[in-house]
Amino acid sequence: MASPDLYAVLGVDHSVSPDELKKAYRRLARELHPDANPENPEAESRFKDVSQAYEILSDPDRRAHYDRFGADVGGGGGDPFGSGSVQDIFDMFFGGMGARPQRRGPQPGPDAEISIDISLDDAAFGASHEVTVTLPGRCASCEGSGCAPGTSPVTCVECAGMGEVRRVRNSILGQMVTSAACSRCQGAGSRIDTPCDDCRGEGRRQATSTFTVQIPAGVEDGSTMRIAERGPAGQRGGPNGRLYVHLRVEPDERFERVGDDLHHEAHVAFTQAVLGATIEVPTLRATATLDIEPGSANGTVHRLKHEGVEHLHGRGRGDLYVHVVVDVPTELDETSSDLLRQLAAHRGEAVTEVGTHRFARHRGAKR
Repeated sequence: MASPDLYAVLGVDHSVSPDELKKAYRRLARELHPDANPENPEAESRFKDVSQAYEILSDPDRRAHYDRFGADVGGGGGDPFGSGSVQDIFDMFFGGMGARPQRRGPQPGPDAEISIDISLDDAAFGASHEVTVTLPGRCASCEGSGCAPGTSPVTCVECAGMGEVRRVRNSILGQMVTSAACSRCQGAGSRIDTPCDDCRGEGRRQATSTFTVQIPAGVEDGSTMRIAERGPAGQRGGPNGRLYVHLRVEPDERFERVGDDLHHEAHVAFTQAVLGATIEVPTLRATATLDIEPGSANGTVHRLKHEGVEHLHGRGRGDLYVHVVVDVPTELDETSSDLLRQLAAHRGEAVTEVGTHRFARHRGAKR
């Protein structure tokens, strides 16, 4: 009896692409799988034929040989779940879920977080900041093993030292293999029969440590730094977790920060705004002189280049913007008032007479 056309078995043309071939096989595999067709020998037979056809045509070399000679040599049979093809099926449907488990061993410690306050100067230029934390650290008595002196861990019999337990279950597409941490040893692969008296078998104890954190220039309020292996120690010799350091930049009454730029309000008298003046304004670490042009209006902005915050992980600095605020006096002595009235009269500008104001006139008119 002649061998069936493998392309016809899968219901595709001889020019079918690998992707289309895979789609056709997946559709037929779901439709004909024995789990979906109990007590149906015909479906089971067709499922085997489809699987064998796909196993041959999905291999470029075997497909080329079949296209040329019409038969597959050295194909290894038609069982899609045998002869080393199980992993291919798992990879195709589940993205590699059937991979062999790796030994877990001691797990890393959890992450921890702290917050520190820094000045605007530290944020702008970077600084070294000393911090003190109290976290679980490696036990000195057992050196993190969790075992009493002179003893050692023993291999877990549940997972045979792998730290994982594999489970196999049947599905419509065949067998699925899942793995999970061993519940008996919590993924360590071993257990402790004689625990350390100081740490009670955990391999860690609360400890206070002080170290220096390097704050990079240009950080902003609310930034977070991640420091590897400065977090809590893992149980039974596991590596330390990570420490997250949240930065809080203290307010600076001189400046308002917007990105890497700084903004400062410079208050000047109205005479200085009218006649001009040279004033001093603060910068982050010094002062700078600023010329107020005659006739400067309230809200005039001056830009001082490169007097702002350093760019994070970059070169250069932001700018300092000085906003001019013209202060108008609310109380004048008699001499100052007379001089201003003379100026107003000289310029032909109408002003309120002495002892009168709009509210008083309005109240008199009502009477």
